[in-house]
Amino acid sequence: MEPLRGDGTTVGETTVVARGCRLDDAPVRAVLETDARPRFFWAAGTESIAARGSAATVTADGQSRFDDVRTALEALFDDCSVPDSLPSIARPRAFGGFAFHNGTHEGEDSPWDGFSSAAFFLPEIQVTRRDDDAWLTAIATGPEAATEAETLLGEWRDRLATDTEREPGTPPGISHRKRTPTQDGWREQVSAAIASVDCGDLQKVVLAQSLRVALETDLSVPDVMARLSRTYPDCYRFMLSPEAGGTFFGATPERLVSVRGRTVRTEALAGSTGRGDTPAEDEWLAAELLDSEKDRHEQKLVADAIRDQLEPFASTVRIGDRTVRRLATVQHLRTSITAELDDDEHVLSLVEALHPTPAVGGLPPDAALRTIRETEAFDRGWYAAPIGWVDAAGNGTFAVGIRSAVATEQKTTLFAGAGIVADSDPDREWDEVQLKYRPILDELE
Repeated sequence: MEPLRGDGTTVGETTVVARGCRLDDAPVRAVLETDARPRFFWAAGTESIAARGSAATVTADGQSRFDDVRTALEALFDDCSVPDSLPSIARPRAFGGFAFHNGTHEGEDSPWDGFSSAAFFLPEIQVTRRDDDAWLTAIATGPEAATEAETLLGEWRDRLATDTEREPGTPPGISHRKRTPTQDGWREQVSAAIASVDCGDLQKVVLAQSLRVALETDLSVPDVMARLSRTYPDCYRFMLSPEAGGTFFGATPERLVSVRGRTVRTEALAGSTGRGDTPAEDEWLAAELLDSEKDRHEQKLVADAIRDQLEPFASTVRIGDRTVRRLATVQHLRTSITAELDDDEHVLSLVEALHPTPAVGGLPPDAALRTIRETEAFDRGWYAAPIGWVDAAGNGTFAVGIRSAVATEQKTTLFAGAGIVADSDPDREWDEVQLKYRPILDELE
């Protein structure tokens, strides 16, 4: 099938057929280690998904990219034939995401070559596991779609029946590092941002850094995902390889939005500290974080902004209590947020309304985004942007692509950021960013 254009119009034959069957097991590595691209991996809670190959592709660029993707996906799913017997876990989903800014920089030294401003694909093969339930879904398009889907299903059912998960290999090792900016450059950037806050132009801005590392051996991203799943089981683990270019992957603690029916779930995550070497030190650091006026102020800005962004869609918005979210290397302030919608809304409408949250952008949004563009000496690409999945009903879940990196075989670029407010300290913020590199860096060293 030819790609769907970003304006929602279709090119060529669009008949889509899905077939599925239950599996005894779901060895996702067998799906991810094939040469076929695009590839996608997603794991959250008790659900994991691996997808490969493209039955249909949706891309978009420009200011209307969210609307254009939504329109194209709705048209695609409307033309999809799915047996009534196929349960929700096995029904086709479209996987993808968006760049942080509208458009990405593609150049000789950019790690984001091959990544569109917005891109989704309906996979040829989708393997989904939830608790002890595992399903294989095959999708095909065109006049012979039904026959092709049945053939794909049979081939992959036999292939997965003889495949088993293997233990991940050792990390590749790092031979060279390059930081952007340097620590002196970072101090200058943070000091300029604080000056903008002091004069009233900004309330908060999130500035990011990049860390480019050269690897000693080729990187297996499926191996990295297996190790991240063990260390960060409570995070959203994701991996996307577009049709060309590198692979974007990470283990993010931050959900942007989840929509099921008229129920919306999201969260405000901001304010950070490290983990202690002992349980007592860990508790002390958590208590210090909860008592920190700077971190509570930063986190409240995020929670209030998300509430304001949801209110035009919702009959009710409920904000939970502030808690501490503990991860392997860092602790954050977290507030859960739940809303009930007035009407049915597509998940991408909420994605557009919420991105970027003040946790990765700042306030006011336009001034913060302008500051980010003028300050950062690299393109964020898909870092800190929405990544996830959407189904035919317009339900879906998107995470914020932080604690992440984009990789080729022997070169990986990591990204991490820190929220800058009036009383931020440049050196403390530098140390915070180094902590946020650890989830990915630990899997490379």
